[in-house]
Amino acid sequence: MSDASFNRIMVTAALPYANGPVHLGHLAGAYLPADLFSRFQRMKGEDVVFVCGSDEMGVAIMVRARKEGIDPQALVDRYHPMIEEAFSGFGMSFDHYGRTTSPVHAETSQDFFRTLARKDVFTLRTEEQLYDPEVGIFLADRFVIGTCPVCGYEDAYGDQCEKCGSTLSPRELINPRSTLSDATPELRETTHFYLPLGDFQGRLDQWISTKPDWKPNVLGQVRSWLNDGLKDRAITRDVPWGVPVPTDVAEELGIDAEGKVIYVWFDAPIGYISDTKEWAIKQGDSDAWKPYWQADDTRLVHFIGKDNIVFHCLMFPAMLMAHGDYTLPENVPANEFLNIEGDKLSTSRNWAVWLHEYLEELDPDLLRYALATMLPETKDADFNWSEFQTRVNSELADVLGNFVNRTLTFAARFADGQVPALVDPSDADKAALEELATFPERIGKAYDAYRNREAVFETMALARLGNKYFNDTEPWHTRKSNPQACANTIHVSLQICAALSVLMEPALPFSAAKLRGMLKLDGVRSSIPGGEAGSIGWDDAAKPLLPDCHTLGEAGILFTKIEDDVIEAQKAKLGAASDGEAEEEAAPFEPVKDTIQYDDFAKLDFRMGTIVEAEEMPKSKKLVKTVVDLGFEKRQILAGIKEHFAPEDLIGKRVAVVANLAPRKMMGTESQGMILMAEDREGALFLMGSEGENGSVIR
Repeated sequence: MSDASFNRIMVTAALPYANGPVHLGHLAGAYLPADLFSRFQRMKGEDVVFVCGSDEMGVAIMVRARKEGIDPQALVDRYHPMIEEAFSGFGMSFDHYGRTTSPVHAETSQDFFRTLARKDVFTLRTEEQLYDPEVGIFLADRFVIGTCPVCGYEDAYGDQCEKCGSTLSPRELINPRSTLSDATPELRETTHFYLPLGDFQGRLDQWISTKPDWKPNVLGQVRSWLNDGLKDRAITRDVPWGVPVPTDVAEELGIDAEGKVIYVWFDAPIGYISDTKEWAIKQGDSDAWKPYWQADDTRLVHFIGKDNIVFHCLMFPAMLMAHGDYTLPENVPANEFLNIEGDKLSTSRNWAVWLHEYLEELDPDLLRYALATMLPETKDADFNWSEFQTRVNSELADVLGNFVNRTLTFAARFADGQVPALVDPSDADKAALEELATFPERIGKAYDAYRNREAVFETMALARLGNKYFNDTEPWHTRKSNPQACANTIHVSLQICAALSVLMEPALPFSAAKLRGMLKLDGVRSSIPGGEAGSIGWDDAAKPLLPDCHTLGEAGILFTKIEDDVIEAQKAKLGAASDGEAEEEAAPFEPVKDTIQYDDFAKLDFRMGTIVEAEEMPKSKKLVKTVVDLGFEKRQILAGIKEHFAPEDLIGKRVAVVANLAPRKMMGTESQGMILMAEDREGALFLMGSEGENGSVIR
């Protein structure tokens, strides 16, 4: 069990990117394991704070937003609530779920950066970086594509070739081009802050040597990086989306901070701290976060997937060491990858099971249980719907559900719906109760050591014990030949049910609550934040929880079997959307218009501008009245986009304008130009933007 020297537990789960919904790979990697652990610890009576939040910064967000023709903020504002709602429906017991676009996060990240800068932790390096001369910004790794120098793939990204898997840098690409404009990038000088990880190698090596109980997959990857020697890592970027580099620090060092943001893998783990700060503010004590991050007797645990091992085991600890005020992780129990139906999970091919879609049709506990039995704890694992069905039908329904139903039905029929007294128990009765007493520790040890699959199997083993005991004592026979023996069977079986209603709480929280309702078992400690304190905790499940003559509730069906047609419908979803996308791509585009001469095109004056005002046109179903700042003047422009954009969402948007179009009146109001839009094959409209200043000529 947990070390007695720890007085509180700080649990974090990797921050999901807010550029898409949650799928089973996410759940199996970090979120379900973290929730199982946190719920168990709360049932134990431990002081636990469990945080997570949406990672809303970084190039991945910009890439997705640009593909959709929207602002990054609009993208994260769409996916953050979707992710949060899906997690809630799944039963994730976060104390706080935040987001990295919050003011608290920006302030916390900048303060952390500022502290390290003023301790002279960072090094500054001026170097040449690829720059898009048309868009006017430096290009992050994912904004550069070109030919892979390893395999010759022509559309490799600047950080990795997705065909051969080689790790690359943008300058290694052959014939690089910008994904923003397709322009050939230029090399220009820029200065960046670097975290000299090599300076921390000795301390990190010594610290890792004190963690022999960490998972082999984690230690193996960490040792590989340490053996290769840690290198400096840039922790700033020249991109327009992210937490800005503190200007005061930059000015002190003589650096122009304009356009510079903190690297997402520097600010993202700080999100755990800012999330905890926001939790503390909600508690009414803004300093309540400090013991969970700054006290030596805190057990800090990061739940992540294996692709995040290096950042959580080397980079973030180095940052914490450099700062000096923070505790280091006690463990980082990273899981491997989850495949789906024998194939690698792929969001682009829709070879994934999306949590929000699952929750529309099936019970969350069924997925929690089945997925917990398939977790990739030591190696990659496979989720398949047939095994899901087997777990639900053969284990939840036939073992656990059947045992509960038999017990409560017998109690209702032959014990007047009460707990009969245990009188002169038989050896079988005593043996069942003695074995029952071992389960809280058996299951708890597994949860505490991050062996969640084992913990769930042990929980089901208790239900199997109950079924076997019920069958062996044959109460359907003894109810007539030996009524007290029958009563004893009901008593012991009810005590096993009561223990299950506590011990199944981490994996099956909704069903555990339902079972406690059937048993009318009150006073059980809650596994969720702010829940009932309760006098009955995890360890109490080792002894009988129901007193003699306790009145029971009404028996019900705990789990219903899943039919074959339901499973086939779920299987049919895999890959279906990607097929649909392929069909959409095959649909015809609008034909190209008649050829014109260059002189005709040259007559048009296209300019960049920013929408500063927008409101609906009265009595118009389509028109929005906007005011666009063109730098040299402001123009009133009417746009037929009301069906596609809310006026308040347009304010601040960068747009392209036909500036020399003759004014015209529409519904009695003059329009002094035209806002250019892109229209896809479905008729959806998208703003055309650029980083150029207001008034810039578009050529």
